[in-house]
Amino acid sequence: MENKTLEKTCDIVVVGAGHAGCEAALAGARLGLDTVMFTVSVDSIALMPCNPNVGGSSKGHLVKELDALGGEMGKNIDKTFIQSKMLNKSKGPAVHSLRAQADKQAYSTEMRKTLENQENLTIKQGEVTELLVEDGKITGVKLYSGAIYHCQAVVLCTGTYLKARCIYGDVSNYTGPNGLQAANYLTDSLKSLGIEMFRFKTGTPARIAGNTIDYSKMEEQFGDERVVPFSFSTDPESVQIPQKSCWLTYTNEKTHEIIRNNLDRSPLYSGMIEGTGPRYCPSIEDKVVRFADKNRHQVFIEPEGLYTNEMYIGGMSSSLPEDVQDAMYHSVPGLEHAKIVKNAYAIEYDCINPRQLYPTLEFKKIKGLFSGGQFNGSSGYEEAAAQGLIAGINAAMEIKGQEQLVLDRSEAYIGVLIDDLVTKENHEPYRMMTSRAEYRLLLRQDNADLRLRKKGYQAGLIDEETYQAVLRKEEAIQKEIDRTEHATIGGTPQVQKLLEEKGSTLLKSGTTIAELIRRPELNYEDLAPIDPERPELPWDVKQQVEINLKYEGYIKRQLKQVEQFKKLEAKKIPEDLDYEKVGSLRIEARQKLELYRPISIGQASRISGVSPADISVLLVYLEQYRRNS
Repeated sequence: MENKTLEKTCDIVVVGAGHAGCEAALAGARLGLDTVMFTVSVDSIALMPCNPNVGGSSKGHLVKELDALGGEMGKNIDKTFIQSKMLNKSKGPAVHSLRAQADKQAYSTEMRKTLENQENLTIKQGEVTELLVEDGKITGVKLYSGAIYHCQAVVLCTGTYLKARCIYGDVSNYTGPNGLQAANYLTDSLKSLGIEMFRFKTGTPARIAGNTIDYSKMEEQFGDERVVPFSFSTDPESVQIPQKSCWLTYTNEKTHEIIRNNLDRSPLYSGMIEGTGPRYCPSIEDKVVRFADKNRHQVFIEPEGLYTNEMYIGGMSSSLPEDVQDAMYHSVPGLEHAKIVKNAYAIEYDCINPRQLYPTLEFKKIKGLFSGGQFNGSSGYEEAAAQGLIAGINAAMEIKGQEQLVLDRSEAYIGVLIDDLVTKENHEPYRMMTSRAEYRLLLRQDNADLRLRKKGYQAGLIDEETYQAVLRKEEAIQKEIDRTEHATIGGTPQVQKLLEEKGSTLLKSGTTIAELIRRPELNYEDLAPIDPERPELPWDVKQQVEINLKYEGYIKRQLKQVEQFKKLEAKKIPEDLDYEKVGSLRIEARQKLELYRPISIGQASRISGVSPADISVLLVYLEQYRRNS
């Protein structure tokens, strides 16, 4: 009897259903394309295998930008958070970052519900084992079952599942995170297509039964009294809910001694782990070795959800053996009698060298093949979701024959993230940080909608009503800034009394409301009693007015820098440029340019090994090249 193979046809295949896969699949489907998302387990959709939170320093920016473009992560965490906090409030608005504890189960369930009810989207449990490519173009995927799905674009979002191995002590299991099935075959297919692979590592701490913790020995950590939502479309009043507490404790010298005495049993130090780990999220054994002068490290106890006792032990990820973990965790104040539900472990997995991608997240070698998330050598749920959204949008744009979306470094943290991945040498999992963004005063999380709603609208993920609302907001901000610049005020007794109360210099002559707002000790709200012409405005408009006035000088300076940056980004390099013909280029620069194939002079200037002198040579050559073309 003849063996028959199941064959189906769709527009886009998304491989993986983590945070990148969810955003990629939703983007493709919402842009009207028949999208199929494959996962090794339907129960692991939007799983949070590590920390139970979304956002944090710089990561909050990514989620806000993702939302402004039409992504789902911000909306989903607003529905499922159990504590929310704005970080860095004592610093300037450029580094304010929202962070929310998630109910892990609810987060996954809600995202799955959104995906299941999305038109044009099919969820399928199955392992993709092979990519089908003809003449340098993707034509489909093959499953472990033998089934073939023909498609025009594939988005790879495999996370930490490719040839995954979970390790603690001498224990080594070939599974994905949380004991889920690993994907063991796709790596070979990728290598056969000439794709360069890396082996990276990440880790997670133990989970502990919350009812066995002594909280009296810890500092209680509360959420904000007034919660700011992640999504610009979430009603702020809907997120003012009772919140769960987190707790802070510390390691001590006894903890460090237990770790030091057992370093020879750590797979990190014995050579059992080959993968490179994230420098900015080290294991507790790494911290003890690297920061030997510190006698304690912070440990955050974070609830995993409303309906579970399980607590996450933030700051103590490890791959030490089980008996060492038992002694180590029990040495921490408050955890003396704690019961460990799940052991800490390290996880090794295959990912790609991201320099093989264009800034659109399409592979240079294979047309129609895109990728996003930890598969691109990054770390973190937020970095993954942001890349998944861009890859999903661009896969759809390619099929439709429309211009693909590329955000540059001056437009978004997402632009910084992707540019760093595709132009810099990454030898460890990449983590987003505010310090990586040169124009961070312009790229604040509070103005992400003003910066990116238009891009989301042009891509087709933001509807007309939402787009018009942001245009009205823009207009209201400008109108109020103009009004405060022209609203003069004199030194009346009421004015002088208010200034004195606020510790501000009294007026000797008339000034404007705008000038008073610019004073460090005053803010927009303070001046309401002496500003009778003030219109009723939403809080987010008032916030923008104040930030724009207070930081006007700095903002103008950054806008000038962006102007220069844009000039270099606008100087495009022909795709087929032969760098061997560019005389006077240093050998290293020629090799690097050939390897990375930058799309612009701006991108070329950020490649390590390409000097300002090389850029000057390239500019002169391109000018001659254009004249002769």
